[in-house]
Amino acid sequence: MIQKLPEIVQALLETKAYPETPTKVEMVQTQMSFVFFAGDYVYKIKKPVNLGYLDYTTLEKRKFFCEQEIQLTRRLCASTYIGVVPVTRDKSGISINGKGETIEYAVKMRRLPQDSMMDVLLSKNQVSPEMIKRVAEKLVKFHQSTQTSARISLFGTLGTIKQNTEENFTQTEKYFGRTVTQEQFRRIKEYTDNFVKKFASLFDKRVMEGRIRDCHGDLHAAHICITDDICIYDCIEFNERFRYCDVASEVTFLAMDLDHYGRADLAHLFVNSYTERSEDKELKELLGFYKCYRAYVRAKVNCFKVDDPHISEAERQETLEIARSYFDLAEFYTRPKPVLLITTGLVGTGKTVLAQALAKRLGLAVISSDVFRKQLASIPVSEHHFEEFASGIYSTDFTRKTYDTMFSEAKSILTEGGSVILDASFIKAEERLKAKELAGETGANFFIIECSLDEERIKQRLAQRLKEGSPSDGRWEIYEPQKKRFEPVAEVPPANHIVVDTSENADQMVRQIKAKILK
Repeated sequence: MIQKLPEIVQALLETKAYPETPTKVEMVQTQMSFVFFAGDYVYKIKKPVNLGYLDYTTLEKRKFFCEQEIQLTRRLCASTYIGVVPVTRDKSGISINGKGETIEYAVKMRRLPQDSMMDVLLSKNQVSPEMIKRVAEKLVKFHQSTQTSARISLFGTLGTIKQNTEENFTQTEKYFGRTVTQEQFRRIKEYTDNFVKKFASLFDKRVMEGRIRDCHGDLHAAHICITDDICIYDCIEFNERFRYCDVASEVTFLAMDLDHYGRADLAHLFVNSYTERSEDKELKELLGFYKCYRAYVRAKVNCFKVDDPHISEAERQETLEIARSYFDLAEFYTRPKPVLLITTGLVGTGKTVLAQALAKRLGLAVISSDVFRKQLASIPVSEHHFEEFASGIYSTDFTRKTYDTMFSEAKSILTEGGSVILDASFIKAEERLKAKELAGETGANFFIIECSLDEERIKQRLAQRLKEGSPSDGRWEIYEPQKKRFEPVAEVPPANHIVVDTSENADQMVRQIKAKILK
């Protein structure tokens, strides 16, 4: 049952409570704050809660942490954070920076353009490689300039790392069966404990080299605004243990989040750009561990939000699903080897939809034949280019060139330990065998996912797809010729050949595939 909003929150939903008198006020809440969007400004008040890892229970503490937020976040977003303002009450009511008794404090910020937030840009496929390089460059400069000391370095020692990971596990046990299975929990905990034990000397070396810094602490896509400048906001002010960390943990946080958005390609670019500029050669050795840790933290935070009495049931269900997706991602990072998946199937059977769903759940880099084919032909990806079957850019020679380019791109990611899904038809056994050979060269586990669907639904999907501006040029006219040329899958044992009925919803298909590749 949703609890009634506190009096102060109800008051701050009124435009008259603000000195600027905005035309409207919108409110968003997190686990620890109420955030009010009022015209050109944003005001954030902290909830009077004690969550164990933070304590906002007194007005004095909330004022202190508001001031800390301003001071710390100005390091990466100087012009946005204006200051701390009082929330006051007098006989006329509750207002921002008014007269009377101070009953609360708010962080005041300039409003950033919503359509420039990285998470919004990612949802529209508008994050470019150049943007990623700019974020990496800003982060390198920040890490090189931010504070370190003997005290800060203590937070990178094995004792603190173990404390952080054990806290994750202890705090999520009560969510067994709701967001995380006991098998997932066991697998992730076992991987974590073994990694810390095996690489103890590397963690110690990072401390000695001064890699433990006063970082941002919560570096995910929703906290990055990309305009002429890069503004990284909303850093952790409430607990030094989460902000004082290895720069590898910070870099990996954003890389993991890019994986979660289905853009592991951008995650690889980000990590490579950062390591090249920083010359931090050992960061990649910790990549899998910190990705697993950070995905688990995001899952845990969403678990906590599920228990918030002020959110709606619809938001609660959405939050449950987000938590499950992060647990799935954390589990996938525990794999000892990278994975190469390829799709196979006729036009319109849902290969791309499935590839994108798997990418978001498992942190895979999607390499699409539709995209690479048009890039090689210098054709805009969204522009349809209809050809006769097996002619033009769909000729045997051009298709071979497309697949070879895809294999080359996949090899560079697999060699660095990343996992890949090749989104293409793979109707010929020869093409599938080349993918299998690539998996063998890079030490990756190999699976073929065959997509099937009844012809009536294929017709409907193809008609709809042509209206939506998809990169694919697939249409019903090429279905029959392609069907005649399709060679049945026989290149892998049955356990590595996963046949999927794509009439099912994406979550069901992902669960089916995940269960088989994680065996």
